[in-house]
Amino acid sequence: MTGVVRIGTRGSQLALVQSELVRDELCRLHPGLEVEIVVIQTKGDRLLDAPLAKLGDKGLFTKELETAMLEGRTDLSVHSAKDMPTAVPDGLALVAFTAREDVRDAFVAGGGTRPGDVAQIPPGATIGTSSLRRRSQLLALRPDLELVDIRGNVQTRLRKVDEQGMAGTILAAAGLARLRQPELAAFAFSFDQMLPAVGQGSLAIEARAGDARIEGLVTPLIHEPTSLAVKAERALMRSLEGGCQVPIAGHAQYVSVPGEPGARRLRLRAFVGSLDGADSVRAESCGPAEAPEALGETLADQLLGMGAGRILAAVRAG
Repeated sequence: MTGVVRIGTRGSQLALVQSELVRDELCRLHPGLEVEIVVIQTKGDRLLDAPLAKLGDKGLFTKELETAMLEGRTDLSVHSAKDMPTAVPDGLALVAFTAREDVRDAFVAGGGTRPGDVAQIPPGATIGTSSLRRRSQLLALRPDLELVDIRGNVQTRLRKVDEQGMAGTILAAAGLARLRQPELAAFAFSFDQMLPAVGQGSLAIEARAGDARIEGLVTPLIHEPTSLAVKAERALMRSLEGGCQVPIAGHAQYVSVPGEPGARRLRLRAFVGSLDGADSVRAESCGPAEAPEALGETLADQLLGMGAGRILAAVRAG
């Protein structure tokens, strides 16, 4: 197959690595295809001094990439699925979710220390994170910790940890794996301790709606188990009207059904919490893998009935 495909991407090292993974796979699958990577800076990349929650979350890391596609300057964009708003602009579509890397959050220690779990982080230590989701869940586990906002790409955040003498930060294990630096993680949080962001670990490929050529090229990249799980998580988030400004976590995965070999079901777990971690709700539900959106909506209703609406209203008002 011949022709040129232009991939729009953010310019961070991780974003480039992720786009290169997609480029290389497309070239492997379609010999003769030429793939170009086009670096585009987003609002989230430019405004690094403000906390994410203060900037708003409507396309913070995606809008400029989407504009480039709509204007015909690029053909598709590669995103971290966790960065994708639940509403996709008219004229665009999410055409693939790739197989997940390790979906967990990892603790990267500073100051030469290397705690083996969350209980071994020194009392009263300062931890850097801009994620309200991570903040809420970490403080629920360790209310003695001092949390401060740090933003930027992985390398920038690690530098800030060292410069400011912090005990560490929390990063996605998937990002460390793709950067080939998994050894930076002192430990990974269990799902009982910290549920990940919706879509975490997967790459989302976005393209112009109805672009049959691009859809045909990327179809082999679709990982169905991941796609169904992420659709359930995104339906949960959409039903809760969540985003960067509220502490919501969700993770879906396949589970076996006793006595029903080959049955496909999804288990979806979710968390909604206050900024200080003192008030939170957790719930889970199972449903047919073929109806992921219904599962996400059902669990959202369950969380709202447990008080999630009150918690989210307080967070938004604060």
